[in-house]
Amino acid sequence: MLLCLSELRRAGMPTVRSDWREKQQSCLACEMLSHSAESLRSCLLDCTAICPPLSCGPLPATLENYIQDNMKKEMVEIQQNAVQNQTAVMIEIGTNLLNQTAEQTRKLTDVEAQVLNQTTRLELQLLEHSLSTNKLEKQILDQTSEINKLQDKNSFLEKKVLDMEDKHIVQLQSIKEEKDELQVLVSKQNSIIEELEKQLVTATVNNSVLQKQQHELMETVHNLLTMMSTSNSKNSLVAKEEQIIFRDCADAFKAGLTTSGVYALRFPNSTEEKKCFCTISAKAVTAPKAKDVWLWRQFRPMDLLGFDKVKEHPSEGRFPGSNYAFPLQAYCDMETGGGGWTIIQRREDGSVDFQRTWREYKVGFGNPSGEHWLGNEFVSQVTNQKRYVLKIHLKDWEGNEAYSLYEHFSLSGEDLNYRIHLKGLTGTAGKISSISQPGNDFSTKDADNDKCICKCSQMLTGGWWFDACGPSNLNGMYYPQRQNTNKFNGIKWYYWKGSGYSLKATAMMIRPADF
Repeated sequence: MLLCLSELRRAGMPTVRSDWREKQQSCLACEMLSHSAESLRSCLLDCTAICPPLSCGPLPATLENYIQDNMKKEMVEIQQNAVQNQTAVMIEIGTNLLNQTAEQTRKLTDVEAQVLNQTTRLELQLLEHSLSTNKLEKQILDQTSEINKLQDKNSFLEKKVLDMEDKHIVQLQSIKEEKDELQVLVSKQNSIIEELEKQLVTATVNNSVLQKQQHELMETVHNLLTMMSTSNSKNSLVAKEEQIIFRDCADAFKAGLTTSGVYALRFPNSTEEKKCFCTISAKAVTAPKAKDVWLWRQFRPMDLLGFDKVKEHPSEGRFPGSNYAFPLQAYCDMETGGGGWTIIQRREDGSVDFQRTWREYKVGFGNPSGEHWLGNEFVSQVTNQKRYVLKIHLKDWEGNEAYSLYEHFSLSGEDLNYRIHLKGLTGTAGKISSISQPGNDFSTKDADNDKCICKCSQMLTGGWWFDACGPSNLNGMYYPQRQNTNKFNGIKWYYWKGSGYSLKATAMMIRPADF
């Protein structure tokens, strides 16, 4: 509208301001909506229509040219703007596409890197697995080879074992045959030995030299007894000796004899002297009406009381005797624990063999001043008269000493195999008794009374109250120092030194409980 008015003024056309202003807003809107020549033309036509009184009339040629030029310029600008806008849009679209492409490329690069890393990791794992597989295959091959070698070796060993078994079978058969032959030979030898023993007995009985010695011995004994029976002084001496025959060492101690040594003891059941005729040999004095036999150790009047039990001897002469007492020589310990102890066993140097027969253990053997066994019969009789205590003194090779004290001790008679009875253990040689309880029977090499089929007395040596075979044996084999360990048949007291230690010295002693 403004353009229309200006052009009208340039053309010298008259205008009415008041009427025009009424329509100014409409024309202004028309001008604002005109973006091209066609729009301008339409606006002018509208303006003419709106203002008929003010019609401009035909447009001058200059105005039309102006409009055309203006329209051309506007068209060029519009085209340029359109091209610029399209170019900007295209550039923006291209930029966006490039950005998206770059982003996608970056993402693809990251994915490619991840894939590459994963691929590399998988390749490394595959390589490790391949190496492990190769190593395992090698180990399997090595183990297979070792197994084959072991199988070959086992086959060889099995074959060798089979060969050895065959050889052992042959050897066992040969040993069995040799055993049978030896048994036959032993039987023959036993027969020969029995025959030789018979011949020896016959030769001994008929030997004139021995008979002469026996005759001389009988004469000597007869002279000694005659001298004793006719001499008042000698009778007084015998009476004096008889007065010091005690029941046990406790009686001797109470009588004022407090010096340790060998004393004459009488059997509890032999309180009276017995008058009899005695059969005398070079080694023995036998009382035919008495049960026991006595060895005469020395040939002096003082020693008529010095007898010791021995095996019964065949008759080799007779001697009319007088009154005879049958005492027992025993060692009395008058110092240990107040004195009055009767020693019933002693081991100290291995000078006496303790692998003896039942008879020898019954009557006793050895030297009372040294190694000896007093005798089961005497111990049985004396311990059944009253209550006795038993003390066992032990010494090892390192200088250590220990003891076991039983408050009650006794032996049954021979009919019960001298069964031992013990109660009330105290002492330092173990809290548990090494003599098995309840009471065990006494066993020797020729009298097996233990509870084992192995015959403990023959296997462990010595006579003892074996169980099966039990934790103790003080009458076993004597072994010197440095040879006393790992010995199953030595002098052992299990609960002090164990089963394989052989002791240096032992002593078994008894005393009345009321001493």
